Amino acid sequence: MPLHKLARELDETARQSAAMIDGISAALKKLSDPGLDRTGTQQAADMIVVALQGQDRIEQRCRNMAEAVRQFALLPPNAPQALFDEIWNSLALDELRAPGFSGAARQPQDEVELF
Repeated sequence: MPLHKLARELDETARQSAAMIDGISAALKKLSDPGLDRTGTQQAADMIVVALQGQDRIEQRCRNMAEAVRQFALLPPNAPQALFDEIWNSLALDELRAPGFSGAARQPQDEVELF
């Protein structure tokens, strides 16, 4: 049933949003340490960059789910399950679970690239 899948995807998005905030909170806690050295400051900055990258993926995930709902609304009431499955399969809803998306990308000059 499409609404059950949508509910699961929304739950996952909420979980990822909470994880993003946890990362920012941990970075702020690290930055509040009066004895923090340059390495610690860089680690905190990297943690914030990872969290910001998470927000970008959460936004994309929400846009994908909104697109699925718009497509569902166009289907006739007696549409076969295969059409709903086709709509879900056409979206990239697993980007938050892919570990390759996490972490700060580095330019050759060692500058952080946010997106």
